[in-house]
Amino acid sequence: MKTRTILLGLSVLLSTLIFSGCKGEFEKIRTSGDAERLYTAAMDYYEDEEYQKAQTLLELIISSYRGKKEAEEIYYKYSFTFYYLGNYTSASSYFKNFTQTYGNSPLKQEADFMSAYSNYQLSPNFRLDQTNSLQAISELQLFINTYPDSERVPQCNELIERMRDKLEEKVLDEGRLYFNMRRYNSAIQSYENLLKDFPETENAMNIRVMIIRSAFLLAENSIYEKRKERLEDAQKRVDEFLRKYPKSTYVKEVTNFKEEIIKKINLFQ
Repeated sequence: MKTRTILLGLSVLLSTLIFSGCKGEFEKIRTSGDAERLYTAAMDYYEDEEYQKAQTLLELIISSYRGKKEAEEIYYKYSFTFYYLGNYTSASSYFKNFTQTYGNSPLKQEADFMSAYSNYQLSPNFRLDQTNSLQAISELQLFINTYPDSERVPQCNELIERMRDKLEEKVLDEGRLYFNMRRYNSAIQSYENLLKDFPETENAMNIRVMIIRSAFLLAENSIYEKRKERLEDAQKRVDEFLRKYPKSTYVKEVTNFKEEIIKKINLFQ
């Protein structure tokens, strides 16, 4: 029992010494003030995917290597450390600064892509604010326009499509919310904006059905003075739908709306 305790204590002590030694080595490098040593160690840490340590050391030598041939590589890898550590906001900013500082660099194209891709990584759930999605779409489209022959173009198009789907889903969700809250006028406006902003949407038919439902219920719940006008508006939407989708699975429902609308309009005569 005593031997076991001694062995356990030695094991703990050995682990502590090893850990302290590793930590001590990094601290010695970090505080050395030797730019060349810091540079070599930073590159080693980077290659070993120890990005926090690499970032710390690279940050210390950026100013020392300004104007030297190593400066471009240092800043490029420094930007990547933010990306690998999940700090996409800073990553995008540093990649953008890199392209502005090293406009003739062969690494500029990849830095331009990474700036946009970092914003893509910040794109949140469709229910949240989509500022980063819009920024990423803008930057990815600029990348496509700037480098039309890049092998990254198909990937950029795919990423843009994903975010546009997310933006569309957000507006669809808003429309459904307005409808469920019986704010039919707001629902109509939301759905119409969706059709305008996403003219190629696969949900067009469903969206137009929701507009008809909203328009009918808006008329039904309107004050007398506005009811006829809104019923006539709903009828126009119904007629347009039946012309556009004569074989739709919604034809029966929409036709029922039309019959009901006509009956109600005739009451005003």
